[in-house]
Amino acid sequence: MKDTRHVVIIGNGISGVTCARQLRKLNAAVSITLISGESKYFFSRTALMYVFMGHMKFEHTQPYEPWFWKKNRIELIQDWVRDVDFEANKVFFQSGESLTYDELVMATGSKPNKFGWPGQDLQGVQGLYSKQDLETMEEQTKTGVKRAVIVGGGLIGIEMAEMLAYKKIPVTFLVREESFWNNILPKEESELVGRHIKEHHIELKLGTELKEIISDQNGHVKAVITSDGDEILCQFVGLTAGVTPNIDFLRETELEVNRGVKVDFYFKTNIPNVYAIGDCAEFHEAPAEDRRTIEQVWYTGRMHGETLAYTLNGNPTSYQPGVWFNSAKFLDIEYQTYGTVPPQWKKEFITSFYWEHKSGKVSFRMLMNKAGEILGVNNFGFRLKHEFFDQVIREKWKGEKVISKLEEANFDPEFFSPFYIEIQKAYNSQFGTEIRVAKKSFIQKLFGASA
Repeated sequence: MKDTRHVVIIGNGISGVTCARQLRKLNAAVSITLISGESKYFFSRTALMYVFMGHMKFEHTQPYEPWFWKKNRIELIQDWVRDVDFEANKVFFQSGESLTYDELVMATGSKPNKFGWPGQDLQGVQGLYSKQDLETMEEQTKTGVKRAVIVGGGLIGIEMAEMLAYKKIPVTFLVREESFWNNILPKEESELVGRHIKEHHIELKLGTELKEIISDQNGHVKAVITSDGDEILCQFVGLTAGVTPNIDFLRETELEVNRGVKVDFYFKTNIPNVYAIGDCAEFHEAPAEDRRTIEQVWYTGRMHGETLAYTLNGNPTSYQPGVWFNSAKFLDIEYQTYGTVPPQWKKEFITSFYWEHKSGKVSFRMLMNKAGEILGVNNFGFRLKHEFFDQVIREKWKGEKVISKLEEANFDPEFFSPFYIEIQKAYNSQFGTEIRVAKKSFIQKLFGASA
């Protein structure tokens, strides 16, 4: 029997698009509509900074050509959703149009946090999440910005700092914590990133919060007041103190919400045939011991969308989060994390191995339980293979075995510095092991690569 259902997905970020694509792969008959007021076509959100810096055009951030959507019979609507009538199964748009659905998926993503700071809605004050944020930032920083202030130390903040510094705009970074991102990173890694930020001539004010944003006579920012009482003259303020689920238009409805839309492990809400995935979804309980109820990471968003597609196709599938992974870039330094590496741990239960290169820009940390089994890894300044650490953490390899096989995890080409050799030496030194240290290849010797 032909599937005549109409599946409507609100949001065309990684979660919504993955859900639509996977559902189409599984089901050739069902009607699929993707809705977004932000942009007609899916784009890479992490590439917005490179558009601002002039390294690419916005259309280059779109992984799929416009014809892709028509070929796969995925209908696209560019409009903002104003309201949803869950009893009538109908979505209402700001344009005045409406659309009927059989199954509805919320994939509305996030929006920048605001904490009620005086002046937070002035001209020249903004976050960085959407295409519209990029356009506003481009306009606001064209001329007349002698200094910018960024509020909140995290991944979006560091991106914004790099963008502004690239255009020769001096930046002051206000970070509440005493060390950069130390609510996520252990002490040594946090200090490594902090040093690197300062090396890029970005003024880093640690232990400092925003108190107030001051307006000029035209409603534009002219200064900020910090928690220390200092006044910093500036013409642009970036609010990057995290993000929150973008669900304001759903709060006065019968849909159960808290910080996000409440869902079970099948992404079902309290309303039949209504689901939520990605940044806007909040599980009733964490999907794993070391996970949070809201997962706002690109790769988990993709997993949400793919998992829900099977359920929408009649094969109820529970979310299986797998090994935690994330990656980012702190200016010139790449960062990857696998498994569980909290900022602090109890030494009676967890053993840490940490190595840092003499440059102060490359490091490797591995945490192990008391049985010697790997729990997680942080690495900075070089790349390691995702599939290697996904396997070793799932299979609970001993730390010594992981280090002995580290050459297999090396992602970099032959003539990049073979840091794993120095890591193996340091592990032997700390733990008294006799791991056979790898040797440099002929090409590495030829090009003089050394750790």
